[in-house]
Amino acid sequence: MSSTVHSTDVAIIGAGPVGLFAIFECGMLRMRCHVVDSLDMVGGQCTALYPEKPIYDIPAHPAIDAGDLIARLEEQAAPFEPVYHLGQRVERLSPLDGGRWRLETSAGTVIEARAVVIAAGVGAFGPNRPPLDGIEAYEGRSVHYLVKRRQDFAGKRVVIAGGGDSAVDWAISLSEVASRVMVVHRRPKFRAAPESTARLDQLARDGRIELVVPYQLAGLEGADGQITGVRVETLEGETRLLEADALLPFFGLAMNLGPIAEWGLNLERNHITVEHGTAATSAPGIFAIGDIATYPTKLKLILTGFAEAAHAAHAIFPLVHPGEVLHFEYSTSKGVPAA
Repeated sequence: MSSTVHSTDVAIIGAGPVGLFAIFECGMLRMRCHVVDSLDMVGGQCTALYPEKPIYDIPAHPAIDAGDLIARLEEQAAPFEPVYHLGQRVERLSPLDGGRWRLETSAGTVIEARAVVIAAGVGAFGPNRPPLDGIEAYEGRSVHYLVKRRQDFAGKRVVIAGGGDSAVDWAISLSEVASRVMVVHRRPKFRAAPESTARLDQLARDGRIELVVPYQLAGLEGADGQITGVRVETLEGETRLLEADALLPFFGLAMNLGPIAEWGLNLERNHITVEHGTAATSAPGIFAIGDIATYPTKLKLILTGFAEAAHAAHAIFPLVHPGEVLHFEYSTSKGVPAA
């Protein structure tokens, strides 16, 4: 356990894409950052769940893999020399005299900061498992809740279950490498971006993807960790057996805010309510950005989180540099200042 007390301007909880961009925005305003994340790597869900998944709504990138996006954000933050505390989570957050905050992590790390930015995404996360008997015996071998490498599914018969963005996007992507892709959903309508849904429908018409609707998962066949088939059925009891080598159930993530829920912040359905335009929470000096933050008209997009990171950094500036007038300049004329 560490006994060193780290002192910094801003402590960022969460090293996902929004947390990484907050380092850059704070650095541009001459504010030093320490970053804590429960994962042993930066990138959050982008790294842990879908590093090869293409993202289509990042400005200037018609498509960029999630892992590549994280690498670029980490490179962008690097000149400001952030200090990362990975593989640990913030267990306690307590106020100090003078408006500062003290963070204590599960690894014994202590950080004192003038401001705290919570960029923890959905908090601790894990997959929502489908209620199939014996599914645990196949997990990690032929049942997967994430795709780390597309090539792992090259030439395989893949069943994808779900109707959201992850299911649709991975069906489109894996159709380029798998021998067969079958998408199981309980109704014909998908809850994905319209453009992605249109591409899925076109691939189905072209015979590159089979839409198995309206069906839902009913059981698995196989042995020794390897599935050979996925049983599906309709609400009326009609059944089918889909011959398959892999099952990818995409039914979202189970959220757990953990200690964040005990910090006295205003919460709304497991999200932190913030002031639109500053990302300020109900506690002075604490800000929340990204998916964990909520306010009226909030759009859950990475680019929204990027904008919130900029708002938070500018709201924090007078706390770190009291009495100093901030003269806003565009980065094209200002350049990247030294850390």
